Amino acid sequence: MSDYTQGMKLEDQIGQLISAGFTGTTPTPEIIDLIQNYRIGNIILFARNIESAAQVQRLTNELQHIAREAGHPYPLLISIDQENGMVRRFGRHATTFPGNMALGAIDSEQKTYEITHATGEELKALGINMNLAPVADVNNNPANPVIGVRSFGEDPQRVSQHLTAAIKGFQEAGVITNLKHFPGHGDTAVDSHKALPVIEHDLARLEAVELVPFRAGIANGADSIMIAHINLPKLMTQEMLPATISPEIVTGLLRERLGFGGVITTDCMEMDALANTVGTERGAVLALQAGVDIVLVSHTYQRQKGALEAVMAAVAAGELSAAQIEAAAERVLQLKASYLSWEDLPRDENLQQIDSPAHLELSHDAYARSTTLVRDNHHLIPLSGEYAQAPLFLFPETENATLAADRYPALEALRATIQAHYPSAQVIAVPSQASEAVAAQLSEAIAASTALVVITVNANRYQPQGNFVKRLLEQEKPIIGIAVHNPYDLLAYPDLGTYLVTYEYTLPAFESALAILDGTQSARGKLPVSLTGLHERG
Repeated sequence: MSDYTQGMKLEDQIGQLISAGFTGTTPTPEIIDLIQNYRIGNIILFARNIESAAQVQRLTNELQHIAREAGHPYPLLISIDQENGMVRRFGRHATTFPGNMALGAIDSEQKTYEITHATGEELKALGINMNLAPVADVNNNPANPVIGVRSFGEDPQRVSQHLTAAIKGFQEAGVITNLKHFPGHGDTAVDSHKALPVIEHDLARLEAVELVPFRAGIANGADSIMIAHINLPKLMTQEMLPATISPEIVTGLLRERLGFGGVITTDCMEMDALANTVGTERGAVLALQAGVDIVLVSHTYQRQKGALEAVMAAVAAGELSAAQIEAAAERVLQLKASYLSWEDLPRDENLQQIDSPAHLELSHDAYARSTTLVRDNHHLIPLSGEYAQAPLFLFPETENATLAADRYPALEALRATIQAHYPSAQVIAVPSQASEAVAAQLSEAIAASTALVVITVNANRYQPQGNFVKRLLEQEKPIIGIAVHNPYDLLAYPDLGTYLVTYEYTLPAFESALAILDGTQSARGKLPVSLTGLHERG
């Protein structure tokens, strides 16, 4: 046995290979049972575990106390998806920072470092020692339903440079990094939360595009890498099964070809792409066989216990060797030893990091620099003079576009933000499946307005939104479009003359768009992706 696993029972080693989530803002009997009796060494938190910063700090300290009292050799890895932008589990309980594509629009590696370092400082203050970030995917498919603005952009080299800056930012704040989603989830039109995406690229294409950021991340000290629930038929022998359980991908490609010696994790094993193929419990065994080190089971206590028991049974049956378990546990424990200490748990005074004046100023500056004016053919920016007397803002009523993203802001909060800039503005929500009939019903409000500002959310993937904008273009009114999520919306209404992009549907991003609209700030962001036939990257 190694120094890290010396004296550890097999059950204790297996516990280090599972990461579990739970529902609640205090430790539940189920998670306590898993820590004490099943010896799990890793926890994942979600928005459901958060009601305030102070509460999260208490929660993480309580979880660590339970683990220490139970005799765990090292503190728990406590992780979260705090990518920023559209995926930020803390919501209003921590500083809202722009996400990756907004940082790609700023295109400053220093700014990416500063944002990720500040994010890491806040996570560390709350007792979260591992961030399931940064995203290393190269988003080159406008129809991608799950990555999109979570990516730094479409250029592999620029993604690599921002990724490297992000790794440095998190690590220098004392937070473990997790690059995802290997070997690249950027060119798919299927959400792996709901089904199994199939990537038809061969190794040469992956080496030219998708693997470039991962190679850069490995060369710059990435701590861990997450495997995507995607199928790559040109690299895998298993038909219609995810890469998560593929020895060719996990060991052959990542360990051997790319030379990664750190911790390999799965994505959540309860996602449909895995749960509906081999199943969560059996998938845990197959993932470890393939070379994974930490299996993530985010939600269900019975599945978490089932995964642990399935792994124990697989070792007893000879499907998994004790040596495989030990090697994986050693990598996990070595990572813990590098970052974690029982004496380094957060204290009350660390909460001063949260929403600190320095972090708020950093956030405000980044949002101001990211918002992008793609075109203004009719010189409507700034929206002033007679056009500003009675503008009509039209929002789609929409649900979150992906299961990974956090909640969109409430319409009332958006209305208040708008009216702070344009007191006489009218704000109307229209159905997300906005039809031509809906546009006709709005004719009275449109007639009374001096200009139209139409907000779209993923219109390139929701055709009725694009049709709605096209109908508005028939009105004899000045019209400005603001894409508040993906920048690709212009593809759905290419004749629109004035088009702003915020890269995320958050209040600070929208506030920045309004500041450009009323002329109090200028647009400085550059498109990190191309809009085919309409606008090149940059």
